[in-house]
Amino acid sequence: MNWDDLRIIAAVRDEGTYAGASARLRIDETTVGRRLSRIERALGLRLFEAADGVRRPTRQCESVLAHVEAMAAHAAEIGRVSESVEGPVGRLRIASTNTVAEEVLSPRASDFLRANPGLTLRFLTSSENVKFSRWEADLAIRLRKPDKGDFAISRLGDIELYYFEPDGSEREPMLCAYPDELGAIPEMQFLRCRKAHARCVTDNVRVIRNLIRAHQAAGVLPEYVCADLLADRRLRATLLPKRRDAWLLVQNHLKRDAATRVTIDWVRACFQEMARE
Repeated sequence: MNWDDLRIIAAVRDEGTYAGASARLRIDETTVGRRLSRIERALGLRLFEAADGVRRPTRQCESVLAHVEAMAAHAAEIGRVSESVEGPVGRLRIASTNTVAEEVLSPRASDFLRANPGLTLRFLTSSENVKFSRWEADLAIRLRKPDKGDFAISRLGDIELYYFEPDGSEREPMLCAYPDELGAIPEMQFLRCRKAHARCVTDNVRVIRNLIRAHQAAGVLPEYVCADLLADRRLRATLLPKRRDAWLLVQNHLKRDAATRVTIDWVRACFQEMARE
């Protein structure tokens, strides 16, 4: 079954002849007959009887037509969706780390979605990078600049980093670090200079934050997860001289799409607001 074939049934019923249906649908008369025959074979029933030069629907055809008319109504509603929604319409997948989605994007997402009722956002969160070459996401936020790729890339800004340690503790704090595969990031470069053995290794920023919050551990955190820690007098915070860059990746075929452009502007605004806070 396909919609083009099913429309022919309604057209023959309304016009009474193959010729009339042909003129209405702007297709060849023989095509009308051929497609009807195909539907009849697929359903195993006869749709029309010829009487006095007019094609009259059979009882079984009337049952089929009830469904066709419902489908036609739904098709018409689909066509009017864009008329009933203000602004761009689209569904976009945004890939990022868990903490970027939770701390930077999601707190600002509700206002954005209310202002753009035609948009739907799907957040893909993981410590692993999505494969843009396989179209696993439409946009992605990366905290390291990709070496290459078939996508548009632009800089969102930089992120301040803080080293936290318990203030006035007599014991050496337990050091938290990131995995070896993240050795090139500024956080790890700073920690290596301290020449201390890491007792906790994780790529989960929330785990490090919770250990630091307990005043028993030391580690480096990005600015967007440490507002409460900066206000904690039992912790000593050191601003790192180096920052991390944030990059936005966009599928090339979406660069001029209206829904994508609005979403790109929103992502940029999220990072700008974070920098001002």
